[in-house]
Amino acid sequence: MGPYVGKQTGEAALLWTLRENFKPGDVMIADRLFTSYFTIALQQQLGVDVVMRQHQTRHTDFRRGTRLGTRDHVVQWDRPARPNWMDEATYADMPTTLTMREVRAGGWTLVTTFLDAKSVSKKELTELYHSRWQVELDFRSIKDVMQMDELRCRSAEMVRKEVAIHLLAYNLIRSVTAHAAHLAHVLPRRISFKATLQTLTNFFHKLRECPWRKLPALHATLLQAIAKLLIPLRPNRCEPRAVKRRPKPHRLLTKPRHVERARLEKRQEKILAAFA
Repeated sequence: MGPYVGKQTGEAALLWTLRENFKPGDVMIADRLFTSYFTIALQQQLGVDVVMRQHQTRHTDFRRGTRLGTRDHVVQWDRPARPNWMDEATYADMPTTLTMREVRAGGWTLVTTFLDAKSVSKKELTELYHSRWQVELDFRSIKDVMQMDELRCRSAEMVRKEVAIHLLAYNLIRSVTAHAAHLAHVLPRRISFKATLQTLTNFFHKLRECPWRKLPALHATLLQAIAKLLIPLRPNRCEPRAVKRRPKPHRLLTKPRHVERARLEKRQEKILAAFA
C-alpha cells in the first residue's frame, strides 16, 4: 500500500518498502521495469537472486564479457551516478560493480545473478521468467473476477480495509482450490479460479443451511465438484492483449441509482400526463 499521488507512487519505489519480506535464498522474478542497478544491488545485499528481462535502454553486446555459450555471457555493470532520490549514505553502501549474466533465450534478453550456466541453464531461466505471468493472471482474478478494479471507499482507512477484504477472500478461495487439487492429484493452477468462485457461490446457501452432521459430506461433494473445473492444457497459446468489443458510449452514473430512477419516473409521469 502506498500513496496514489505525488512521490513514492511508482512500483519501483514501492518495492523498496518491501525489503523485510525478502529472505536469503529467495528468487525475485520481475519484468524490465525493475531491471535497475540499485534494485539488483539491493536484492544481492539481502541474499536474493534475480531473473529479469533486460531494460530497453541498456544495450547488450554478447561479444563482451566471459562467454558461457551462444548468446550467454557474464559481464560487469558499473555503478551509475547517484540518483536524486537516493541519499549519499545509501549510495556509498552500493557496490561499485555488479557481476551479471545476460542471456538471449525464448525471444527475451534476460539478466540474472545465476552465473553458473551448468547449475542453471538457459531453458531453466526461460521457464522461471515465463512463470512470472502467473502474477498477471492473479491480478486479473483479483481485479476482474472479484471486481476490485474500482475501489468504492473514499477514505484511506476504508480503502485499506476494502483491499484487505478482497485479498482475504482471494486467499480463502485459493486455499479451497489447493485442497481440491490435492485430493484430485493435480496442480492448483490447473483449476479455474473463476469457476471455483461460481461453484462456491452456488453452494453457499446449501452450506449455510446444512445440518452440521451432513456438513462433511457436502464439503466433500463441493471439493469433488471444484476438482473437475480443470483449465484445458493450451501449450504455446498466443492471444492479443486487446478488447474486441468496444464499450458503448453511455454516460456514467454519477448519482445514486434510486435518485436517477426517481428522476426517470417523474419524467415518465410528465410525459404520460401530457398525452392524457
